Amino acid sequence: MKIIYIGTAYPMRGGISHFNTILFNYLSKENNIKIYSFKRQYPNFLFPGKTQYETGTPTLKIPDERNIISIDSINPFNWIKYGFKIRNEKPDLLIFKYWIPFFAPCYFTLCFIAKIFRKTKVLYICDNVIPHEKRIGDKLLTRVAFFNTDYFIFLSKAVVEDFKKLKIKKPYILTPHPIYNHFGEKVSKSEAKDFILKEYKFDFRRKKLLLFFGYIRKYKGLLYLLEAMNDLKSYSDINLLVAGEFYEEQTPYKEKVSSHNLEDNVKFISDFIPDDKVKYIFSACDCIVLPYSDATQSGIVQIAYYYDKPVIVTDVGGLREVVIDGKTGLIIEPNNPKAIAEAIKKFYEENLEVSFSKNIEAEKEKYSWEYFIKNLYNLILNNNKHAI
Repeated sequence: MKIIYIGTAYPMRGGISHFNTILFNYLSKENNIKIYSFKRQYPNFLFPGKTQYETGTPTLKIPDERNIISIDSINPFNWIKYGFKIRNEKPDLLIFKYWIPFFAPCYFTLCFIAKIFRKTKVLYICDNVIPHEKRIGDKLLTRVAFFNTDYFIFLSKAVVEDFKKLKIKKPYILTPHPIYNHFGEKVSKSEAKDFILKEYKFDFRRKKLLLFFGYIRKYKGLLYLLEAMNDLKSYSDINLLVAGEFYEEQTPYKEKVSSHNLEDNVKFISDFIPDDKVKYIFSACDCIVLPYSDATQSGIVQIAYYYDKPVIVTDVGGLREVVIDGKTGLIIEPNNPKAIAEAIKKFYEENLEVSFSKNIEAEKEKYSWEYFIKNLYNLILNNNKHAI
């Protein structure tokens, strides 16, 4: 099958770029596939981080000749140009990775032109249908983006429910977000903590260590976790590492740490973590905490599972779908620092890390890329609509 994939890829950074790269490599085993990736994903004034580009060495790349760095998200002339280029390639399947309505005009134009007098089918893989940070016009733009779509893949029930509200009658499947398996094999805690000491000057060698990972925005709930750390100050050996770039003003977070005198217990790596360092960050910790106020699904859980790491998550969006309460992690109510603190106490006092990690080893088989691709083929070849 001839496939063209529209989405982010190297040198663009981030979890969506990683997803696209891994899926590309699996699909390339049986298909003729190339990706038309972004040369400009966002205008600089709209991008909340330091840079949109990788600063380290990626652990997995798409071959240069198959990665056409071309799409400009804000230039309609560019959309028309590459719409016709894609059309002339006569792909059997055109795949879009969709997460926010900002891309709707671009995607609609590319899709519309590529399908003119062609038998090309269009598949959308949706992280979200309605974004976490909602704006006027989101539903209208999403309808525009989905206008010419033939099939959908959703990664959580929460996204399916949002899709149903649009009353679009097209085949879809619900299938779990696969594991991120490209950051390298896990290392021992001692080796990982030695690396963090050498690289970042934080000494966790005789400490219990929690991890908050990923870019920081209000809906991620980090302020609630910092408040919970204040309740845990009597447990002086429990530390929190916050590893991720601020996508909003960091002052409230730093003030929270300062006002509670948490400087010895909470450390920040306030930057995007390059691929080759991720394995050390995850291998060093005992548990990952996701105190989100809102979510659909999270790729962070899928990194944690690859490293057999338990998770503490709030009961929002699709997080309950991938975390088995009392078996692979703990599920708590959102927006509640005391609930976070109690879950952390329970995790350590009952020594849950060992049993949870063993359970994850068995559970994560359902999150393989082979399983995801089998469901993808089942959808587009058999036109089946079902939930996995």
